[in-house]
Amino acid sequence: MNFEPYPFEKLNNLLQNIIPNNVYSPSILTIGEPQFETPSFIQDALAKNSSLLKKYPKTGGEENLREAMRNFIAQRFNTTLSNAQIIPTFGTREVLFNFPQFLLFDKEESVIAYTNPFYQIYEGAALATRSRVLYLNLHEENDFKPLVNESELAKCDLVILNFPNNPTSATLSVEELGEWVALALKHDFVLLNDECYSEIYTNTPPPSLLEAATAIGNKNFKNVLVINSISKRSSAPGLRSGFIAGDAEILKEYMKYRTYIGCASPLPLQYAAAKAWSDEAHVATSRAVYKKNFELAQEILGTQIPQATFYIWLQVDNALDFTKKLYEKYNVKVLPGEFLAREDKQGKNPGIGYVRIALVESQEKTKDALQRIKECLSE
Repeated sequence: MNFEPYPFEKLNNLLQNIIPNNVYSPSILTIGEPQFETPSFIQDALAKNSSLLKKYPKTGGEENLREAMRNFIAQRFNTTLSNAQIIPTFGTREVLFNFPQFLLFDKEESVIAYTNPFYQIYEGAALATRSRVLYLNLHEENDFKPLVNESELAKCDLVILNFPNNPTSATLSVEELGEWVALALKHDFVLLNDECYSEIYTNTPPPSLLEAATAIGNKNFKNVLVINSISKRSSAPGLRSGFIAGDAEILKEYMKYRTYIGCASPLPLQYAAAKAWSDEAHVATSRAVYKKNFELAQEILGTQIPQATFYIWLQVDNALDFTKKLYEKYNVKVLPGEFLAREDKQGKNPGIGYVRIALVESQEKTKDALQRIKECLSE
């Protein structure tokens, strides 16, 4: 398999011969990793249950974790799931890589569609399944929402959406998501929405694909799946707690597959994660911080406040040159958008001319970094 280097490796190569200006302290705004302490009640639950390391965890997860996840979905998305409609997972990255391999194993000349730019694990899954890729390009003129080409979608076996979107911060309404559910039923492809940023929003909570399926009458979630994680919402990426939920018929067979791949979450992590999924107060606190960071970006850079995520998708003249200059003169790292996207059949890379800025630091550090970015832009 010929996997592409990850965007961060490409960034390191781009900057490797540059000595940053040491007048400034380093500011790294490249990775979507919250730079805040994991709430103490989650850490306490992890420590309290450390003795459970002596036990093998179940592949399907403990019932207290499953219940916490189902309750989260019920309260947040007004959607009631049975145990057969959800599987706890070791984060979501592993799911995004191995679920397509499970789903497409018996498919000849399989086709995967996903948003472009994208989280690179989607591409890894396409390579691992030898699938042809259909890019759903996200452009400013369409508010970074994927345009539908039914003749191409009809050939797909799996479509991966990512809304709220990394890196563009775009969101889809429940009606727009419902249109995608209808297409999945019409053309019999599996539709999966990566919803890992659903809880990082500024005002209106973004809907889930599960809500959209119910709204159009697909109450059994046929062909519909979602994934979600506590990494962003709880500042706890190290807990590796996520889930995949939706179509019980698909998940029944996928659960069998998962018993072979050895990715069950250790029991202390499951108990800590159950506490995290069950609490909303700490998530509201984090949201308030990210919203303040967006307000700072609006004040300093003139950017719009997005509805969700903690990313700024900033348009610049030349992203590679800007990234190098920003690092050399101001000691700030951002990620060129073209590293997060690929050229389509027309030879166009929708990430060109953008940089992704992750506003995951404190307000003080964020303000300082944004002011440096402004200075660099004004030169």
